[in-house]
Amino acid sequence: MTNIAMIPARLGSQRLKQKNLAPLAGAPLIAHAIRKCLGAGVFDEVWVNSEADEIRRVAEAEGARFHARPTALADNVATSEQFVAEFLEAHPCERVFQVHSIAPLLTVEDVRGFVRAMEAEAADVMLSVVDEPLEALCRGAPVNFTFAEKTNSQDLPPVRRITWSVTGWRRSTYLAAFKAGQCATYAGRIAPFGVNRLAGHVIKTAEDMAIAEALFDLVHGRAVAPAEA
Repeated sequence: MTNIAMIPARLGSQRLKQKNLAPLAGAPLIAHAIRKCLGAGVFDEVWVNSEADEIRRVAEAEGARFHARPTALADNVATSEQFVAEFLEAHPCERVFQVHSIAPLLTVEDVRGFVRAMEAEAADVMLSVVDEPLEALCRGAPVNFTFAEKTNSQDLPPVRRITWSVTGWRRSTYLAAFKAGQCATYAGRIAPFGVNRLAGHVIKTAEDMAIAEALFDLVHGRAVAPAEA
């Protein structure tokens, strides 16, 4: 087993209730992520990682496998470090790719390109990033410019914003770091993969969902269809 797709889909959510089951272009949000992963043709297995039977039913109807996450890892206190490690302990592979359901404007081509890039890079971690070539501040201090002069934005080094739309990890590196009490998310050799702002759009609020609804057909041409059997 080389590449596994894992779609995290907790039923509970803080800002937008049960967003993984929210309808978008005629299907639950989670269904679009499954269809993209199956359609990309780069995964040996596609798994949905959730604690909820409601999500299990959608996953299995769409042709994905279902990993029953322990209830203790399904609340808003559990970290991604924990649930990714728990999943990897149960599923041998070389690499796992976390494809977020909350990034519905990520395309099949984006997913396929990301996986091929990680294979070519031989990276331990690959992060989806959006380049922002604008002045950025952090805690009031300049990040990529100086207050001493005005620089044209096209001459600035871009800030690379991590989107988490899709993320890749080498299983062995991740688990070794996790067991050692280190930060597994960023363990080993890290490589960025640039995506456009639409692919980097993630749904946290009702406003985010409205934006995705307005742009979905423009990005995909139509609702992403189920993969051929």
